[in-house]
Amino acid sequence: MEFRHLGRSGLVISEIAYGNWLTHGSQVEEEAAAACIRAALDAGITTFDTADVYAEGRAEEVLGRALRGERRAGLEICTKVYFPVGPGRNDRGLSRKHIAESIDGSLRRLQTDYIDLYQAHRYDPETPLEETMTAFADVVRAGKALYIGVSEWTAEQIRAAHGLARELRIPLVSNQPQYSMLWRVIEDEVVPTSAELGIGQIVWSPIAQGVLTGKYRPGTPPPAGSRATDETGANFVARWLREDVLARVEQLRPLAEQAGLSPAQLAVAWVLQNPGVSAAIMGASRPEQVVENAKAAGARLDADLLAAIDEVLDPVVVRDPALTKANAPKARK
Repeated sequence: MEFRHLGRSGLVISEIAYGNWLTHGSQVEEEAAAACIRAALDAGITTFDTADVYAEGRAEEVLGRALRGERRAGLEICTKVYFPVGPGRNDRGLSRKHIAESIDGSLRRLQTDYIDLYQAHRYDPETPLEETMTAFADVVRAGKALYIGVSEWTAEQIRAAHGLARELRIPLVSNQPQYSMLWRVIEDEVVPTSAELGIGQIVWSPIAQGVLTGKYRPGTPPPAGSRATDETGANFVARWLREDVLARVEQLRPLAEQAGLSPAQLAVAWVLQNPGVSAAIMGASRPEQVVENAKAAGARLDADLLAAIDEVLDPVVVRDPALTKANAPKARK
C-alpha cells in the first residue's frame, strides 16, 4: 500500500480507502463485510470511510465491530453528517443541533472516542455556513474529531468554508467528490480551488459504480448479482449502462493489459494520477475484490497511456462543472 498526505495537512492516509456505502448493513451480510474489512487491513489499507446515513446507521455499526481490537492510532476513520437519520425536522442538515447529536451517535456506533475526519455530506442551503462551521469547530475542540472535510461541495462553497475554518482555527482538509474516467466535473473548478487552499480530494466511485471494471458488456444483460440488478444499487449505475458508454469502456481492455492492470485497477490508478487526489474510496462485497483493487496503489500511468484513455472515452466523458451544483440538495420546504 502507498500513502499520501491529505491535502497539505499532516494527516497521512492510504491511497486506497475502504468505503462501505451500499454494502455493509444492506447488500452484504455482516460476516462477509467483516471479511472484506479484514482483507483491507491485510492489504495495508488504514483509511475507512462511512456515514451515519448508510444503511440507517448499520454501516457504522458493522465497521465499528469489525475494527474493534485494532490499534486505533493506526487507523483513519472517516464518517459524514447531513442526510436524514430520523423522522424529526432536526434529524438532518448541518445545524448545530444535528451536528452535535450526530457526532455522538457516530462515535457510539463506531465504538471509538474520536473520528479522524468528520465530513459535511452535502452543503446545507438552509443553515448559515457560520453556524455549521462553528459547530464543527466545537466538535474539534471537544476532541470528538481531529479534521473536518466536506463532500460534493462546489468550489465557491469550499472557498467560503475554508475562510471560516481559518478564522476558527480548525483544519478543513478534504473534499469527497465523485470522480472517475467518466465523471470529471471536479477538474475545472473544484480541484484547482482545493489545491490552492491545501484541500485534498478523497474520491468516490472511481470505477463508476462498477462500469469501469468491464463486467457490463455492450449488447449483453447485466450479470446476475451485479449492482445493476440490485434494487438499491441499480439507480446509481443506470446512467452508465448506455450502449455508447459500454462500447467505449470495452476499448479500455487492451490499454489495461498494456499497463499490466485489470480494467478496475486501471480505473483506480487513473484517478490517483491526479495530484489533487489523496485517496480513492473502494467498496467491496467480496474479500478478493479488496485484494485486487488494492493493487492499483502505487501504479503509475505514462503520458501516452493517459492520452490513449482520453481518446477512447472523450465522447462519453461528463465534464460540466455545473453538475457539482446539481448534486447540492434543494432547500427544504
